[in-house]
Amino acid sequence: QPRASQRPLQMYPLVRELAVDGIPVTVTCRVLKLARQPYYRWLATPVTDAELTAAYRANALFDAHKDDPEFGYRFLADEARAAGESMAERTAWRICSELGWWSVFGKKRGRNGKKPGPPVHDDLVERNFTADAPNTLWLSDITEHWTREGKLYLCAIKDVYSNRIVGYSIDSRMKSSLAVTALNNAVARRGEVAGCVVHTDRGSQFRSRKFVHALNRHGMVGSMGRVGAAGDNAAMESFFSLLQKNVLDRRSWATREDLRIAIVTSIERTYHRRRRQARLGRLTPIEYETIMTTQTATAA
Repeated sequence: QPRASQRPLQMYPLVRELAVDGIPVTVTCRVLKLARQPYYRWLATPVTDAELTAAYRANALFDAHKDDPEFGYRFLADEARAAGESMAERTAWRICSELGWWSVFGKKRGRNGKKPGPPVHDDLVERNFTADAPNTLWLSDITEHWTREGKLYLCAIKDVYSNRIVGYSIDSRMKSSLAVTALNNAVARRGEVAGCVVHTDRGSQFRSRKFVHALNRHGMVGSMGRVGAAGDNAAMESFFSLLQKNVLDRRSWATREDLRIAIVTSIERTYHRRRRQARLGRLTPIEYETIMTTQTATAA
């Protein structure tokens, strides 16, 4: 049911149509219990049905965003649908984008209007995110999340072969050391990594001299995608979206330490050991690596 403030706007086109058919405005307004002066003001500058629909949708999205500022546009679309304003997720994204309504936990792609810097590596992947063996192709990206104490940054590295998060680091500051620590953590876990391609975006942390030196020290090969390459983002953000849904959107976080523990638990216990993935034949990343490694050793 439309709210009381919306009902006159919805009725005005009817009043106008009846007037064309010879029904006096006075009579129609009296029957519909509408004031005439607001109708005449609307008639001078009428609002189209499409504009009304867009306004109602924006209102519903705004109400949901105000109540739950951590929700992304997909969640906002669900809330708006429950409130009686159905729309496609793409429509919700467009409205939120135009009005600047984003989740407070969402990853920010631009910082102070700065564009990504020039690549320090060629794109060796070209959106072909497949691997036939472990430690052949890794992807890495950084995401940020809010707590009442301030932001917490996560740099994660995923092995494309099994989708396993082979290394990560969590810190309150987004410096080059965040990416270097994640890389060193991954190398310590995986052992022989020489020749492995590490594909990233053009963020300053991955272009830093320290990160490039770390790649060279481990005999690894850097690769950087194009700016705004959707395939690059999707390949890594499939993991980030799961983390957002299963951890970050569940509650608000008082301290960085609380969120840190929740992220580590989600990665090590849930994502690696309980999250079955269609691409892995309904196996978890740990099961997939264990089974495939055993089969390879037997075949040899």
